[in-house]
Amino acid sequence: MRRTVIALLIALSFCGAGEAVCASTTMQVTADAASLLNQARAAREAGKRIEALAYCQEALARWPDNPEARQLNVTLLSELGASTRAMELGITLPSAKDPAVRDRLIADYDAHLVHWARGEPADAHHPYTEADQAAAQIQRLANDPSVPADIRLRATLDMLVVLDQADRADDVLAHYAELKKQGVSLPPYAEQVVADAMMQRHDARDAVPLYEDSIRRDPGPYDPIENDPRIGLAYAYLEDGRMHDALSSIHALADSEARWLHLRNVRGNTQNQRKVDADTSAAVVETDEGLLKTAYDRLAAMSAEAPGNADIRRELAMAELERGWPRRAMDTLRIADTLDERDADAALDQATAHQALYDFAAEESNLAQAQEEAGRSGRVQDAQAAWDRYRGWQFDLTHDNGWGNNPDYGDRDEETQATLASPLIDNHWRVLALAQYASASLPEGEVSRERAGLGVEGYLHALQFYLEALPSADRFVKRTDVAAGFNWAISDHWSWSTDWSSASNDVPLRAQYYGISGNSVSTAVQWRASELTSTRLALYRDCFSDGNLREGWLADFVQRLHTAPNLTLDGGVEIGGSHNSDIDRPYFNPRDDHSYALTGSLQNLFNQYADRSWTQRIDLAVGGYQELHYGTGLMVSARYGQIFQPHLGLRFGWGVSWHYQPYDGRHESRVVLDLTMHGGE
Repeated sequence: MRRTVIALLIALSFCGAGEAVCASTTMQVTADAASLLNQARAAREAGKRIEALAYCQEALARWPDNPEARQLNVTLLSELGASTRAMELGITLPSAKDPAVRDRLIADYDAHLVHWARGEPADAHHPYTEADQAAAQIQRLANDPSVPADIRLRATLDMLVVLDQADRADDVLAHYAELKKQGVSLPPYAEQVVADAMMQRHDARDAVPLYEDSIRRDPGPYDPIENDPRIGLAYAYLEDGRMHDALSSIHALADSEARWLHLRNVRGNTQNQRKVDADTSAAVVETDEGLLKTAYDRLAAMSAEAPGNADIRRELAMAELERGWPRRAMDTLRIADTLDERDADAALDQATAHQALYDFAAEESNLAQAQEEAGRSGRVQDAQAAWDRYRGWQFDLTHDNGWGNNPDYGDRDEETQATLASPLIDNHWRVLALAQYASASLPEGEVSRERAGLGVEGYLHALQFYLEALPSADRFVKRTDVAAGFNWAISDHWSWSTDWSSASNDVPLRAQYYGISGNSVSTAVQWRASELTSTRLALYRDCFSDGNLREGWLADFVQRLHTAPNLTLDGGVEIGGSHNSDIDRPYFNPRDDHSYALTGSLQNLFNQYADRSWTQRIDLAVGGYQELHYGTGLMVSARYGQIFQPHLGLRFGWGVSWHYQPYDGRHESRVVLDLTMHGGE
C-alpha cells in the first residue's frame, strides 16, 4: 500500500510540475496582483489547484502582504491536503480572529490527521500512535461547546474514522449509538467504519446493510489509502452465512480491477494495489469456503509475479497451512519476515503455524508480541481467545449404540468413552482422566468391559504421544490396560503412528465374556499430498490370551473427485486382510479373510453464521468380503452424520450407520447410532 501511495504522489508531483511550467509562462506577462489572483481563481474553479497555487504563490512572491493572496493561499493548501501548513499560515491572517474561521482551520487540520492516521503506521510495532494522537486532537474540537454545531459534527464523524483505525471498536459503536439517537445520517465513509467496528465484534448481520448503503451512495473509486468497502462487504457476507454472495462479490471485484495502472506523465506501469487487495481477499474467502487449491493457486501466482511482496507471501503461507503443509508455511513466513518488518499480523500467522507443529512455547511468544503491539485488534483478541480455549480444559465424549445379529456384538451393544484433559502444563503436557464402558447382549448372556484410569499426553515438535493406565472394573477380565502410542508428522507429506495396548479393546466382547483378553500393536504410515490425495497402510497384530495370534493389514487410497464452495466429494479404494493362527474359538476368527471396497464421502457445510456452523457427511463403501472356505459375498457400509457447533469451543455430533457383510458364509447386518461431544477447542 505504501509503495502505491508514493507512486501516486510522485505522479501527482510530475503532473503539478507540468502545470506549474505552463502557469509560469503565463505569469511572465501578468503585471498586477489582481490579474494573477483572477487566474488562480479560474484555475481553482477548473479543478487545477496546483496551477492555481502556482499563480497565488507568484502573487505572494511579488506582493507578500496582499490579504486576498494570503487567504487564497491558505484555502488552496488546505484543499490540497497540506492542512498543517495551511493552519500555520491561517492563524496569522486577520480573519483568524473570527472564531468560526479559526475553528474551520482546526477542523481542516484534524481532517489531515484523519487522513494521515489511515495510512500505514510509521512504526509497525506501535500501530496506534498516529490514530491515538489524532483521536485526542479531534476529541477536543468535538467536545468544545463554543465551536459551531456543524464543525463539531464533522469532528465527531472524523472521530469515528480514527477510532476505527485505532481498533477501538467499542468506542466507535458507542459514538454511533449516540448519533443514531440524534437522528444523524452518516456519510458513506462513516457507515463503512461503523460496519468495520461491527465486524470486529462479530455482528455481521448489522454490518451488511451499512456496507451496502455505503457502497450504493459512494460506489468509488476510493482514495488509495482507504479500505475498499466492497472487501469488507464480502467478509460480512461470509460471516453472515451468505456464502454465495461472499464469493460472487469478491470475485466480481477482483475481476473488475486492472492488474496495472497507467499513470499520466509516468513512464511504465505500476502494480494496482486495489487488484492485489481484491485478489488476496478472494483467496481468503475461497479458503473459508473450502476451495483450498483455488486459493493456493491464486496466491502462488501472485507471489511469483511479486516475489518481494511480504503480505502476499504471508497469505500464501496461510494457504499452505490450510492444505496441510505447516513446514512449508513456516519457510514462507520466514522469507516474508526478511522482506518487511514483522508486525502483529505476522506474529499471529506464525502462531498458527507453530500450533500445527505443537510448538506451543513459540506460539505463546508470538501471541504475546501481537498482544503487546496490537492488543485492541479484533484478530488479536480472537487469536488469544482461541489459544486460551486450546490450552485449557478439553472434554470428549463418544457413545455408540448398536443393534443387529453380529457374532461379536450380539443383538444389542453399546460403547461409551469419556476423556477429560487438563490444561497444558509447561507447554508440553496434559494429564488425562479416562473412563470406558462397553456391553453386549450375547446369546450366552450379558457381557461388559469397564475401565477407568489416568494418563499423560505429551507434545514435542511435530510429535504427539501418550501413556495411559486403565484398571479393569468388570468381573470378566481383571486386567489393567496399559496403553501407549505416538503420532509423528515426519514431513508435510509423511506421517507415522503406532499404538500398543496390553489389554486391547480390539479383543471382541464375545471373547471378553469367556475371560479372554489380549495385547495388540498397530502401526500405520500415511502419505498425504494435500487435502486432495492421500494413501495409508496399516499393520496390526493381536495376541489373544487363549494363544490365538491375529495379524492383519489395511490399505486405502483417497482422491478428491469434486470440490465446490463448502462441499467436497472424495472417492477411494480400500483393501485389507487378516490371518488367525488358531480357529474354533468362541469368537469370530477366520483362518484367512480379505476384503475390498470402493469408498465415497460427501461432506457439506449447509448452515453457518459467525461461529455457529452445521455440517453433514455421507459415507458409503461397497465391495466384497472373502473368507477362506466360504467364498466371497457382498459387503456394504453406509453412514449419515451431522456436526453442530453452537459456538467456538463446543461441538455435538450424531450419526446413523448400517453395516452388512457375511460371517461364515451368512450375511448379517448391524445398525449403529453414534453420538459425540467435544468441549474446549
